[in-house]
Amino acid sequence: MQVQVEGMTCGHCVKAVTRAITECDASAKVNVDLGSGRVDVESRLSPTEVSTAITDAGYTVKGTQA
Repeated sequence: MQVQVEGMTCGHCVKAVTRAITECDASAKVNVDLGSGRVDVESRLSPTEVSTAITDAGYTVKGTQA
């Protein structure tokens, strides 16, 4: 799935978003494109669970695509 995230500005943000998702699913594959704000996630988590993890980490989810 692809998630559009707002508020990421640096490498720390990339690590924080990645960690938020992998704490919920240790086997998740996460690729963050800082420039576009796009986060590609391969995981057993639902889009809602991924969005919640990112939001709980302090970022704004603007949309998801399967």
